[in-house]
Amino acid sequence: MLSVSFQPFPVLETERLLLRRFSEADAEALFHIRSLDDVIRYLDRDKTASVEEALEMIRKINSGIDEDRSITWAISPRKGPEKLIGTIGFWRMDLAHHRGEVGYLLHPEYQRQGLMQEALGTALEYAFYKMRLHSVEAWVNPDNAPSIGLLEKNGFVKEAHYRENYYYRGRFLDSAVYSLLTPLRGPNNE
Repeated sequence: MLSVSFQPFPVLETERLLLRRFSEADAEALFHIRSLDDVIRYLDRDKTASVEEALEMIRKINSGIDEDRSITWAISPRKGPEKLIGTIGFWRMDLAHHRGEVGYLLHPEYQRQGLMQEALGTALEYAFYKMRLHSVEAWVNPDNAPSIGLLEKNGFVKEAHYRENYYYRGRFLDSAVYSLLTPLRGPNNE
């Protein structure tokens, strides 16, 4: 079985972004982001109802990190104040099979600027070459064309389309599953 450790916490940087650990001070911004219709539309979950609920979510995220069960980064601009603008992480991991599920979201004000492309590329690099995952999957709402486009741009391929496998608010919804295997880096896969 694969073994991972997130101690010390891996802070990652891109040209424009800082991927850092959540702090409780991020609760208000997380509440705001997860209560926006444009963000929650394809998550098929209820909006975050309060700052306290967002704070509890941050505590669960940090507990998963402390227990080496999952990792989620707070996304902030690299320059300026450490303002939370999104999240990215590997929250459902199957270490017996060296596989993890990626999830991400970004405040609409920062979308369509290539920022999630930066964050995803950096997070995948970490997942494949530091965590040593063999594959990463993403479960998406089949109507979420921007997310599917991002995944395909990064080499993900569609593995499955589950019909009405997810029950939410009195309706059965479809799910699409995309995956990516560890890309080879060179002659020694290093």
